[in-house]
Amino acid sequence: MRPIYLDNHATTALDPLVLEAMMPYFTDRFGNPSSKTHLYGWEAEAAVEQAREQIAQIFGAEPGEIIFTSGATEANNLAIKGVAEAYLNQGRHLITVQTEHRAVLEPMAYLAGLGFEVTYLPVDSMGLLDPEDLIRAIRPDTVLVSVMAANNEIGVLQDLAPIGRICKERGVLFHCDGAQAVGKIPLHVNQMGIDLLSFTAHKCHGPKGIGGLYVRRRNPRVKLMPQLHGGGQEGALRAGTLYPPQIVGMAKALTLAVEQQPEEQARIKSLRERLWAQLATISGICLNGHPQQRLAGNLNVSFTGLDGSALVSSLRHEVAVSSGSACSSGSLQPSHVLKAIGRSEQLALASLRFGIGRFNTLAEIDRVAEVILLKTRQLLGR
Repeated sequence: MRPIYLDNHATTALDPLVLEAMMPYFTDRFGNPSSKTHLYGWEAEAAVEQAREQIAQIFGAEPGEIIFTSGATEANNLAIKGVAEAYLNQGRHLITVQTEHRAVLEPMAYLAGLGFEVTYLPVDSMGLLDPEDLIRAIRPDTVLVSVMAANNEIGVLQDLAPIGRICKERGVLFHCDGAQAVGKIPLHVNQMGIDLLSFTAHKCHGPKGIGGLYVRRRNPRVKLMPQLHGGGQEGALRAGTLYPPQIVGMAKALTLAVEQQPEEQARIKSLRERLWAQLATISGICLNGHPQQRLAGNLNVSFTGLDGSALVSSLRHEVAVSSGSACSSGSLQPSHVLKAIGRSEQLALASLRFGIGRFNTLAEIDRVAEVILLKTRQLLGR
C-alpha cells in the first residue's frame, strides 16, 4: 500500500479534468504556436492565447501582461533580475523578507554579489511582516520589493494590499511570489497593488514544468530585461518554444481551482483543523505560523524533545509528509523560515509540514493522526 500523500505544498496530483484538456495538444494538435503559415500552428497559437486570457481574467489582468515560463522559479528570477537590470540607473537597492522561498532569496544573493544592496526584513513570531518595517526600509534608491503571498513552509498569508499601497505611494515596484497561493486565495493584481506576480501550475493540481509571470503594463509600465534570449517569444521577454499542452493544462487547473475555491478551501480547512485537534494532544507539540492567517491546507508543527530525522524516517512508509520546503527537504540544516520566527534549532529540526489537498479524505486524516500519535509515543518512550 502506498503512503497517504500529505505533501501538497511540494506538488499536487494532476486533476483528471486537467489531463483531459491537455491530451489533444500532445497528439493531434501538436503544432508550434510560432508557426504562422498553417493550421497546426494556428491551432496551437489559439489554444495558448485562450489560456492567456483565462489566466489574466483570474488575476484581474490583461492577456498581454501574462508571460509564460517554465515555473515560478524562472518567473521569480525573471522578475527580480529583470527589474534589477532594467532599473540600474534608478537605484541598486532591493527589499525582501527573511522567510521567502529560495527561488527569491538566491536571485537576491546573486545580485548582492554583483553590487546590489539587499535588505532582508524580519517577521514576527507568527511569520507576519510588519508594514512599518517596510516603510522604514524603503530608500530613494529602492527599485523593488519582493514579498510572497503564502509561505511554502508555514503557510502564513501576508497582507498584500497594504504592502502594495506602500510601494505605490513611494514609486517602488512590488513583486509577489504567488506560487503557493494561486488557486487557494483570491489574487487580484490591481486591488493588491502587485506589479509582478509569479505563479505555477503544479501547486494546484496542474502539470509540472509550467508557470508564468504577470508584468504590469500601465500605472506603471514595468520594464524588464529578459533572462533568456533567442527567438523573441513572449514579447521578447522569455525566448523558447511555447508548450501548448502545459499552458492549456495550467489554465484549466487555475480555472478549476478558482471555481471551486470557496467550497474546496472550506473542506480542506476542516480537515486541517481535525488533524490539528488530534495532534495537539501530544505533549510538547507547537504550531508554527499564524493559527488563522494561513493556507487552509497547511499545518506545520514542531515536537519538543524529538529527533526530527528519526520522526520523518519512521513515517516514510505510511505518510508522505515533509520536514520543510521540498527544495531543501534533504538538508540537515534547520529551516530558515522556522529560525526566522524564533524557533530553536532543535524545534526547527523536529518539524513536520502537512499539506492537505483536493484529493485527501477524512479517513486519511484520521489515519495520519493515529500514525503520528503512535510514532511520537514510541520515540518519546511513552
